[in-house]
Amino acid sequence: MTKLAKSMALLLIGAVVALLIYQLPAVQKLRYPMPYREIVQKSSRQYGVDPILVTAVMREESGFMPKSRSNAGAQGLMQLMPDTAAWAARKAGIVDFRQEQLYQPETNIQLGAWYLSSLSQQFGNNTVLVLAAYNGGRGRVQDWLDHHEISPVGNADQIPIPETREYVKKVLRSYAKYRELYPENNG
Repeated sequence: MTKLAKSMALLLIGAVVALLIYQLPAVQKLRYPMPYREIVQKSSRQYGVDPILVTAVMREESGFMPKSRSNAGAQGLMQLMPDTAAWAARKAGIVDFRQEQLYQPETNIQLGAWYLSSLSQQFGNNTVLVLAAYNGGRGRVQDWLDHHEISPVGNADQIPIPETREYVKKVLRSYAKYRELYPENNG
C-alpha cells in the first residue's frame, strides 16, 4: 500500500469515526441544548403549549441569547416585537410590563409561550400555521387561509413568503430533533 493510499484510508476512517461520534445523542444535545428548561416548562404548562416547540422556536429565533435583537426590532429569547409583547402582557395579566423586560428570560419566555398558545387556539393547533403566524403575523396567515393561498392543513411548502416558509421549515426541523433527543419533555 502506498503512502498516499494509507493516508487516504486513515482519513476515511477518521471521517467515519467523526461522523459516528457526531451522531451520538450526547453530542447532538450539544447542538440542541435545553437552556431555561424550568422556565420553559412552567410557562408551557401555564399556557398549554408544547415545551419542545417553545424551545425550538427559541433556538431558531435567538440562539438562546437573551439580549438578542433583530433588525426589525424583535427582542429577547423568543424575539417578540415590543407592540406584540405589550399586547400579550395585557392579555396574560402581566401588570406593569415594561419593554426592557423582554430581555429577561422569564418574562420573554412567558410572553412567547402565551403568544404561541394564542396562535394555537386561532389556528386549530396546526403547528405549521402557528409558526407561520409567529413569524409572518397572524393577520397575514388568516388572509392566506381566507383567500385559499394556503390549505388549512398547513403545508409549509404552500407559504407564499420565502422567508416565512424557510423559517417554518427550520423550526420544524429543530422541533423534530428536540422531540427525538428529549422524549421525556415531549408535551
